Amino acid sequence: MTERTTHTGKSTRGSWPVVRVLRDRNAGLYLAGVVVSGFGSSALGLAAGVWVKDLTGSDGLAALCLLALWAPTVAGPALGAVADRVRRKPLLIAANLLPAGLLPTLFAVDSPGALWLLFAVLFVYGVAGVVQDAAESALVATAVDPRLLGDFNGLRMTANEGMKLVAPLAGAGLYAAYGGPGVAALDAATFVLAAGLYAALRVREAPPRRPTATWRRRTAEGARYLWEHPGLRPLVLAGGATMLCAGVGGATLYAVVDALGRSPAYAGVLYAVQGAGSVVAGVLSGPALRRLGARRYGAAGVALFGVAVAVRAVPSDAVAWASGAAVGLGLPAVLIAALTAVQRGTPGPLLGRVSATAGTLVFAPNVLGLAAGALLVETVALPLLLPSLGAVLLATAVALGRRREAEAVPARAERL
Repeated sequence: MTERTTHTGKSTRGSWPVVRVLRDRNAGLYLAGVVVSGFGSSALGLAAGVWVKDLTGSDGLAALCLLALWAPTVAGPALGAVADRVRRKPLLIAANLLPAGLLPTLFAVDSPGALWLLFAVLFVYGVAGVVQDAAESALVATAVDPRLLGDFNGLRMTANEGMKLVAPLAGAGLYAAYGGPGVAALDAATFVLAAGLYAALRVREAPPRRPTATWRRRTAEGARYLWEHPGLRPLVLAGGATMLCAGVGGATLYAVVDALGRSPAYAGVLYAVQGAGSVVAGVLSGPALRRLGARRYGAAGVALFGVAVAVRAVPSDAVAWASGAAVGLGLPAVLIAALTAVQRGTPGPLLGRVSATAGTLVFAPNVLGLAAGALLVETVALPLLLPSLGAVLLATAVALGRRREAEAVPARAERL
């Protein structure tokens, strides 16, 4: 293995990816912030729907919690422009302190008539999350050694998925003991702690350039750069297509469980298996990116995901478990590859807008996929639907794999 050194001067010869990242002070602080805030967010994500269900008895209103959180993603390109107007570190801190200050207002939600406050807070929560993701992606590219970005993004995925395995159970227990306000208080505390961790980052940021264009034009610049970049566009579009299929496949989960002759609670087991696969994928992604490159690594992940979705039509517990683990291993690959490529291939002044635009193009299709899947699972038999979905994913993998690796920044970016 070739010897590498971080910007702290420490050798990375022979060390595991997690060691290489954690030796970097800024990377370690970032990951700690992700773990802390992710724990609170995952706990609240479960509790909010249960809270609404308990107060109203309505599945539809409970589902609106997810919509309130996801809706701001559509405005990602415009919200990402904020991250290019100000210094990213203070913005990242503010994006954590804002929801921390709003969450205690949920103590007043004790009847169906007060639910508007919960939905409003969740919406602002979602807006802050979009801005935070853009600021974080842009600041990471500055604060973390570029050679560690693939490992960092993989371990960030590991941290997120690890919290999804633990936090919902903790949130459910806390909700049972103290109700929704108890979970809201926990989430607020985690945001404050995360803000403190981000404040400890050591990073020098150049003052942002004074804008010479309108907000609409600045937003369009990020989208235009992403579309014209020969290396980023295929990855981001493949990521969006993959997440669209992931949404459709996710909507079939309970039908798969029913085909196995299991109770709905068995879905939690399959979620856990998938989460465990994603944890492993995050650890392996850094070495895989270095060995294969972003395009081939993303294509391999999409192909594995496609095979896993197709075989899920087989009514077997062993196949379902293997499929869940393969989904966890394959699905994150194109997401990590796209994020890392955006961070490496985008000039700093544009990085907030480009990151947020990429996030919208990748994750917004998941919501459409969930809606389409809810319709398809009622009208198309699983032995036809799941293999067809797998075929679409394999076609996506082939299309991405055939493209030439293009990591260079287009010449026009040098003028920005």
